[in-house]
Amino acid sequence: MRSTAHSFRNNVHAALRDQGLQRALHRVSGGFADKRRAAVEALPEFEALRAAARAIKDHTLAHLDEYLECFETQVVAGGGTVHWAASAAAARRIVIDLCRQSGARRVTKGKTMVGEEIAINRALAEAGFEPVETDLGEYIVQLAGELPSHIIAPAIHKTRADIADLFRAHHGRQRELDSARAIVDEARDVMRERFLSADVGITGANFLVADSGSVVLVTNEGNGDLTATLPQRHIVLAGIEKVVPTLEDAGILLRLLARSATGQAFTAYTTVFTGPRRADDRDGPAAFDVVLVDNGRSAMLGSEYREMLRCIRCGACLNHCPVYGAVCGHAYGWVYPGPMGSVLTPLMLGLREAGDLPNASTLCGRCEAVCPVSIPLPTLLRRLRGRQHAEGQAPAASRRVLALWAALARRPRLYGFVMGLGVRLLAALAGRRGRLRRVPGAAGWTASRDLPAPAGQTFQAAWRRQRADHAR
Repeated sequence: MRSTAHSFRNNVHAALRDQGLQRALHRVSGGFADKRRAAVEALPEFEALRAAARAIKDHTLAHLDEYLECFETQVVAGGGTVHWAASAAAARRIVIDLCRQSGARRVTKGKTMVGEEIAINRALAEAGFEPVETDLGEYIVQLAGELPSHIIAPAIHKTRADIADLFRAHHGRQRELDSARAIVDEARDVMRERFLSADVGITGANFLVADSGSVVLVTNEGNGDLTATLPQRHIVLAGIEKVVPTLEDAGILLRLLARSATGQAFTAYTTVFTGPRRADDRDGPAAFDVVLVDNGRSAMLGSEYREMLRCIRCGACLNHCPVYGAVCGHAYGWVYPGPMGSVLTPLMLGLREAGDLPNASTLCGRCEAVCPVSIPLPTLLRRLRGRQHAEGQAPAASRRVLALWAALARRPRLYGFVMGLGVRLLAALAGRRGRLRRVPGAAGWTASRDLPAPAGQTFQAAWRRQRADHAR
């Protein structure tokens, strides 16, 4: 899937008009947030864990080269191989070459956001392989020919009826699919044969453990374990920022991950893979390969956006974002939606491609408040907006308005006069209603809601009056 981040505004209008999407969003509205709140309240040490997690990530990023080299040494010592991919194209080439070496035909794939980032499914199909998603949500969007709309719930935008129609169209079975259980059973039946016939399995990694060369994988369906252990070759796709020093460090992050993502104390399956099958192992792959993907991360590491590399892909920022909650993930036009995507996509694809995304935020701060590793997302979004303005990429109308405001702000008396006149005029137009149905230049707001009218005086005037009243 190619990016449509440049069409964000059109994507938003389409999402708001899509009644099926709005029904699906309404159905899940608040669920993740409520579960997270309950999980956090049940863990008194949550904030202490959060501080520890931030420290772990900051320390690792400060010594990233050392921990990555340590991880590679341990993987090799355990019989595996590490491949370094500077770009998405390089990562695709490595995976394709490994599949060819294995003589593969069918490739099963567990959930991996890096896999989506490098468009590995399309590359595999173009190279003659059959890629099969094994996570239920990812499998659904694969059948639909779509990107995931959420990083932990890829098919959140689909209703049960949508999924049933997809399964009937692609599976060619005449089976009642009128319940969630029936849909899951249908997917399980279809997947079983594909698991058993796969030649290569590809998974992501939630964490890479430097001192043991281990890969930590978290799922709720068990599909990751089957993808990693049944085929003869297990390929792990991971961003270079996924490494942590020790398994103990990974344990701290795991205690935050599930609670932040789904409100669970722990996921159903948390598996640690260390190398290929050994002589006395009953199962497991004969070959174990880890593809470490940079794809712009090193540039981020050396920039003012470094804190974004703390992200553990829990999705909490999406679940608490009013903008994401109104338009869902596809509106953002690429792999990473919501507040984290509004930072990552411009950094990875460029501001010219994704210039609207830094502005797709109210800067309410909920994303930072719930982030388990305390990423200052509103600050990063403001930095991107500043960079956009400095590079002359901000819309011309926005630049003119800011220039006018700056000219007024440098002249306090004129600024006070103009602001006072403006609020009195708006208050008069609102009348007794106290709200405005139409405001020139604010159609984006008033198209769907009224604008509350100002009080009829500026803050400075109200402050002066209050001080005078207190002085009497």
